[in-house]
Amino acid sequence: MATDVREAAFGCAAMLAEHNGGDTVVLDLSKLSTWTDFFVVTSSTSSTHLRGLARRVEEYLGPLGYSPLRRPGLADDEQWCLIDFGDFVVHIMAAEAREFYELEKLWFGAELTAVNAPAAPAPAREE
Repeated sequence: MATDVREAAFGCAAMLAEHNGGDTVVLDLSKLSTWTDFFVVTSSTSSTHLRGLARRVEEYLGPLGYSPLRRPGLADDEQWCLIDFGDFVVHIMAAEAREFYELEKLWFGAELTAVNAPAAPAPAREE
């Protein structure tokens, strides 16, 4: 891979947060799982937002040498989009689905890192 897996997962998480993914986190599963190293989890505000975030994930990771193992087909009322990149898996979930499935609690042994959107620069002050 052109980019380190950790760097790609955290970069993807930052990009999702920047595009209004809610409560974006990265779960480090490297000590708990043999089939993937990281989960990137974020919340969407609507099915349209979910589809847009899924598209952005592929646009962001493609140039870094990552492509999904399969492309999810998304219905208009989709609540959860799982995009598997092998070394890490991206979960984009409606708030209701995220609350119901509680991935963070399910993988409670994983190191969890919250990822926030970069702060907007403060407006220039007039002197």
